[in-house]
Amino acid sequence: MGNGDELDAEKAFFVADLSQVYLQHQRWVTSLPKITPYYAVKCNPDPYVLRLLASLGAGFDCASNGEISQVLNIGGIDPSRIIFANPCKANSFIRNAGKVGVDTMTFDNIDELYKVARTHPLAKLVVRILTDDTKSLCQLGLKYGAPLVTVPGLLAKAKELNLDVIGVSFHVGSGCYDPSVYSDAIGRARAVFDMGKDAGFLFNLLDVGGGFEDSLFEQAASVLTDAIEQHFPDRRNIKVIAEPGRFYVSKAFSLAANIIARRAPFSDSSSETPTESNHPSVMYYINDGVYGAFNCILFDHQVVHPYVLSMNGSFHVPASEPVSTSSVWGPTCDSIDCVCPKTELPSGLRVGDWLGFDNMGAYTLCAASQFNGFEVSKVVYTLGSGAAAAEVRSKLTAFAVEAHGL
Repeated sequence: MGNGDELDAEKAFFVADLSQVYLQHQRWVTSLPKITPYYAVKCNPDPYVLRLLASLGAGFDCASNGEISQVLNIGGIDPSRIIFANPCKANSFIRNAGKVGVDTMTFDNIDELYKVARTHPLAKLVVRILTDDTKSLCQLGLKYGAPLVTVPGLLAKAKELNLDVIGVSFHVGSGCYDPSVYSDAIGRARAVFDMGKDAGFLFNLLDVGGGFEDSLFEQAASVLTDAIEQHFPDRRNIKVIAEPGRFYVSKAFSLAANIIARRAPFSDSSSETPTESNHPSVMYYINDGVYGAFNCILFDHQVVHPYVLSMNGSFHVPASEPVSTSSVWGPTCDSIDCVCPKTELPSGLRVGDWLGFDNMGAYTLCAASQFNGFEVSKVVYTLGSGAAAAEVRSKLTAFAVEAHGL
């Protein structure tokens, strides 16, 4: 075996189960059949995830030129299926969006209107309003969203500049754990629709943003559906879209990491009882960390839970295996690179064994760096099994034929 083979054999890697993405889409269609998902590309721009969602009829929420290019370069995706959902864009980004046919874009301030008037005057603008995002893991209102009191002035300026405003968007924050906030947000959106009419615009787009948590999805869908029915009983000329991200991909990706080093008490005699201590007695170092896939710990407020994939060459770990309080660390020479400060792991783990981490599909790969010279973990794809796997294969094949004539 050559040295390159040895390096590859111990690299951390992701496993992506595309059937999970498909199954999440089925949940979406079941619970929110009248809301078109525009997948938030920033969450995980994996090319096969994008292809699959395109084949399922989803649109795409892009926040930069790079994301727009990633989507359009796939082929077979019309620019009308993209919303440029960044309220504060560089002039060059707005101009480029116009060149490639991406017309729908958000704004929340007057300066943005001046920029659009100069660089893409035929844009279809969506005013992003401020909502209550205090019940979310990642609050976005600190950075984006126009308070309702400012909206009439924004709409008047858009009219003065001869720009077309077509609707309203909001975002309750990423990882919303109180779906009731959607109800208040829809009420605010209704008020802005009325403001639009007063300003001489005919709104036809309602964008309810993202924030959909997997475990609370059906509850959030119910709140949304009721609120839309209450505030928008007549939707004959209104298209409703959303910007889900983590909902689609979080569960679809798992990470396998190799234990590359271990620090433990000098003696490994059986007389030691490390589990009696409340402090980690064993430190494991793995070949991915917070500068890589686990940046979600720093940036996305995630808590990860390692489990044993293989120990001493076996995928079976007996339930009777003794455990000790341990900590898990990334490979860089930075003390902030702590993956898990305290967890229970089998005392028999050694260098070369593998740990697994589930729910690693959202805000992980996309923000990984190569700090300290460590590579970003690669992805291995699977279709799972059963009917979902067959559907995924069929959808991807049909999309390839339609987009590229393959």
